[in-house]
Formats: sequence, C-alpha cells, structure tokens
Amino acid sequence: MLWRLCGVCRHRRLVGHLGAFTGILLVPSLFKLYLVGNSCRIVWYCLFHILKRNTLHIQFNNYMQNSKCSHSLQAAKKTATVFAQLIALSFLIFGATRGTAQAVPKVTLLALSKANHTLAVVDPVTLKVIARMPVGEDPHEVIASTDGTVAYVTNYGGGSLHELNVIDLVAQKALPAIDTRPLMGPHGITFAGGKVWFSAEGTKTVGRYDPVTGKFDWCMGTGQDRTHMVYVTPDGKKVYTTNVSSATVSILVDTLIQPGRFGPPGGNPPPAGGNTAAGNNPPPGGGPRAHEDWVQTVIPVAKGSEGFDVSPDGRELWTAGSDEGTISIIDIAAKKLSASIDAKAVGANRLKFTPDGKLVLITSLRTGDLFIYDAATRKLVKKISTGHGAAGILVDLDGSRAFIGCSADNYVAIVDLKKMEVTGHLDVGGVPDGLAWAVRQ
Repeated sequence: MLWRLCGVCRHRRLVGHLGAFTGILLVPSLFKLYLVGNSCRIVWYCLFHILKRNTLHIQFNNYMQNSKCSHSLQAAKKTATVFAQLIALSFLIFGATRGTAQAVPKVTLLALSKANHTLAVVDPVTLKVIARMPVGEDPHEVIASTDGTVAYVTNYGGGSLHELNVIDLVAQKALPAIDTRPLMGPHGITFAGGKVWFSAEGTKTVGRYDPVTGKFDWCMGTGQDRTHMVYVTPDGKKVYTTNVSSATVSILVDTLIQPGRFGPPGGNPPPAGGNTAAGNNPPPGGGPRAHEDWVQTVIPVAKGSEGFDVSPDGRELWTAGSDEGTISIIDIAAKKLSASIDAKAVGANRLKFTPDGKLVLITSLRTGDLFIYDAATRKLVKKISTGHGAAGILVDLDGSRAFIGCSADNYVAIVDLKKMEVTGHLDVGGVPDGLAWAVRQ
C-alpha cells in the first residue's frame, strides 16, 4: 500500500494494488480452474478484461469526511464498481471450483496410505490422483458402497482400534467416523445387501453395520484366532473369513433351522400318538417352529492363510499361507479342503481372482513377487517382481490390469495382465495397502 497526494487538490489518498488484493481472495480458486473446464476459462477471460479495462489501483481518501476532495470520492465510486464486478466473478469461480468435487469419472480407484493416513481417489484412465481425504491412524482396508458414493475404511491397530472411517466420495470429504465398540480391531471389510460387513479381529467376530439406521444389526463370533479378512455373498447369506493364527477358514451360513420332534436334548422322541406325561407336552401355543440361525463350519488350511478370494462362479475358495507359501483350495458346496498347491509363495499376503475366473493372483509381502496361477490347470503362469514387498491387489474390471499395493516401496505397481509385466507406478502416499473400486450408479 502506498500513500499518495491527489493530483488535483493535493489531499492524501491511499493507493493499493488491486491485483494483489484480489489475488489473495481468488488465487486458491483460480488454481483449481485447470480442472474445471472451458466454462471456467470464460470466467477467467472476463476477469482479465475487467482488470485490463479498469485501473489496477484502489483509491481511498484518508479524509472521506472532507468534501473538498471530490476526486477521491469519484475514484472510490469507480473502485466500488470494479469491486462489485470482481465479487460477482469470485462467486462464479468459487461455484465452479466447488463443482470440481463432483467432476470425477464414473469408476475410480480407491487407495489407502498407511503412512499419510489418507484415502486417495484415482482416475484409472489418466492414473492421476483426483483427491485425498484424511482417514484414521491405522487404515488397512477400504470398500465402497454399491452406488459408489461412500467409502468405508477400517482402522486396525493390531486388533486394538475400534473405528470405521466414512468418506463422502461425491463431496470428497470425511464424514463422522463409526465407533465399532465393543467389536475391536476391524480389518477386513466388504459391502453387500446395502450393509457394511467387517471382521473384528480383536474380538474374534464378524460384524454388520446398517448405514440407513446407523446401527450395528448383527454380529457373530468365530472362536478363531485373528479373524482377519472377510467375504460376503451378494445376498448376504454366506460369510467367509480367514483366521490367520488358527490356520482355518470359517464358513458362516444363514440357515433355516427345522424343528425336530419335541423332547429333551439327547432323549428319545415321544411315542407315536403323543404322550401327555410331564415333560413331553409341547410348549403352550404349539410346538417348536422353524427359525433362522447362523451355522459355522471351520475348515483347516495352510498356516498363516490370510488373503483369500471366492471364484466368480462361487464354487471354490482359494487362500494362500504365508508360512510355507501353500495354496489351499476349498470346495464350497462340500465345505471341505479339496486341494493344496505347493506354490512356495512364502510371505503370501493377498489373493484375488480375475473377473473371468481364469487367473489367480497372489502377492508376497516378504519378497515383493506377484504369483499368477491358471485357475483351471492350477499351474503357475508367471512370477513377476513388483518391488520389495507386495500387499493389496485390485484387478481392473475388464481384467486387463492389476494394481498392486507395494507397501515397502511406497507405490502402487500397475501390471499389464496381457503382457504379464509391470508397466507403471502410482504415487498414492507412503505405505499403500488397501485398494478398492468405486463405481457410480
């Protein structure tokens, strides 16, 4: 700011640079204009010509009460006009930049950074990060709602934390977190039947949260150690978990329990024709009725089995053990182990089928290798080095690429599944891990 004398009446007046002042107000918004489109470029064009046509100084009379300096009053009126135009344009600019929160592709890649405590939203076509939102202190896994508008993030803490972060993917902002207590250590997470399902390792349980009611409406204990990852069928009737330290897989099935003939547990059924003796009469209101209950089947698998996936046809469950690198294959209909493969995928962390069910991908957190198996022949197709430690896996919806969270290398590796080679890297923040798709409906 500079003090100058009026060139006519010699009164002091304040002369400041309009460009600097408006820059303070508008630069943050103008910085975003590149992302908006041609309409905002028109706004910028108009702003430029207003500034070009009008003087670039604000003139205020230090003695506005002194009516002798009419020149300063005229200058102030002119400045007020310029300000009115600039303020109107600033609203347009702010409105346009606010719209950038929704200017995202229909399909986006979600990637967690454990080091930065952020969720990155990535355009899978341009491979550019669109936005980053804050999450909790130990984010591990992420999932999006079916309509692709909300993301949920588990905060694990080795089984000690109790928080699900909620991210509005439309407004690109964090919403109030969900306290999962008494279910501790949420880790694996999925979305099915309009509800959020998650494993709670610290309490050896699986829980379910209803976003509509804002309440937990179901949970079930597994009785197994380190109930870690979870998969739920689309109808919400079957739940699968890996229990790492117990070296087991749990299959939980929502089952209609049919009543047996009334009698004491372990006792003989009543004789034909009924019996009115005490203890054999059905309870008031009729006999036992069919009811729903969840039934668990526990299946032993390889030691350290953590990452797993269900084949697209729903017939098989594959999981890989980190201790010896053995792949265990479960026949889901029979609910039993059907095959084991000595894959030597030591340090196995995650496992995913391609959408067509033809390939199975396994990452090693210990070696950084990506093992690609043929699901039909159960033979190794190729082993690809992605870095020093590979974790989360996300396969492109068309099966053409795989995104691998290389935690030890601080990048997400992009693997071309046609060429079977690494073709690029994404920087989504330090120690990337959980990955998911968000698909707008």
